[in-house]
Amino acid sequence: MAGDTDSATAAGTPRDSVLTRLYTGTGAFDIVGRRRFWYVLTGALVVVCIASMVFRGFNLGIDFEGGTKIQLPATGATGAISTDEVERVFTETLGEPPDTVQTVGTGATASILVRTVNLSPADTVEVKDALFERFQPLGANGQPSEQAVSDSQVSATWGGEITQQALIALAVFLALVGLFLGVYFEPRMAVAALVALFHDVVVTLGIYSMVGFEVTPGTVIGLLTILGFSLYDTVVVFDKVRENTRGLLGLTRRTYGEAANLAVNQTLMRSINTSIIAVLPVLGLLVIGVGMLGVGTLKDLALVMLVGMLAGTFSSIVLATPLLVDLTMRRGDYRQQAERVAQRRANAARKAAEPAPPEEGAATVNGEQPGRERALTTAGVPDRVGKAVPAGRAQSGRAERGKSGRPSGKAGRPSGKKRR
Repeated sequence: MAGDTDSATAAGTPRDSVLTRLYTGTGAFDIVGRRRFWYVLTGALVVVCIASMVFRGFNLGIDFEGGTKIQLPATGATGAISTDEVERVFTETLGEPPDTVQTVGTGATASILVRTVNLSPADTVEVKDALFERFQPLGANGQPSEQAVSDSQVSATWGGEITQQALIALAVFLALVGLFLGVYFEPRMAVAALVALFHDVVVTLGIYSMVGFEVTPGTVIGLLTILGFSLYDTVVVFDKVRENTRGLLGLTRRTYGEAANLAVNQTLMRSINTSIIAVLPVLGLLVIGVGMLGVGTLKDLALVMLVGMLAGTFSSIVLATPLLVDLTMRRGDYRQQAERVAQRRANAARKAAEPAPPEEGAATVNGEQPGRERALTTAGVPDRVGKAVPAGRAQSGRAERGKSGRPSGKAGRPSGKKRR
């Protein structure tokens, strides 16, 4: 079908390197033409992520499920207190490990925060006494104090309120985004952008579920943040698509799919550069803040932003624009324009394959124009005054010439009166 003829016009030659084709942006990467492959890839990724969320679930933090918090200074009478030692004492006391043990703050204000399921008052007192006896945490006066080990109960009601507010914010955001894109661009662009946005959210949550990081309010904040980044990259690509396809229905140079693929290529390097610049600080936050400094509260925010940014860039390139092309090619006017493009290319190819017609007035032999030698033989050769002389006479004249090259005669010179 002519509407499916939308493979990109590969302007780059096979000798062009990948970097050259990226920077020139001349349509050498056929992304739209291979959209079925991208549909299968993104679909499989979404299915895996949904399966992980359904069967594996999330590691919900204490802010969502409720529980007990125990906090003590990171410095005791015997020196610095490590999270591993605190976890070991907790496990030896109650027979089961806590949910999380992490360091909060830095320097003199650093403390260790233990989060676990709801403990009974007796268990809470037993754990606090064991931690004090083992580490002798210092109080405000610089001396070991039992009051330095504090505890608090967190209700799951607060976590439910956070979830409800996050869902409301997400619904309002998606409604406003769909309205904006539908007015500024076209309704089909709004649909494609929202599908890509759904892909980003599902992939981010699925990978978070696979990794098993604790879901905290910071995770919710990071998830809402990446939605704007994903939408930004999609809008940049769609704006270039609109520019390339303006007035396309009256032209036969390329189809809508080819123009959209060219737009993706023209913005591809920009999308990559923007994503790298945005991901590097988040990656530094995850590696340095969590891995080297041990600030566990940062990993919830850093991981969701890192995965969301990468998923947003990926979907804006290989999912949003190909889906937009499929939605557009459902319209009859764009299918007819694609058929005209295909017909023009077929006519051009047929004309290029036809043999060139012979020159006007040239003799032909067996359908072919004879060579120069045959033309001279039939038409004769020119004599000294420029007249055509038959070939036979020309050859006999040359034979009658003497060795000296002068014309033959009785005296070897022209007749007439003698010279004086």
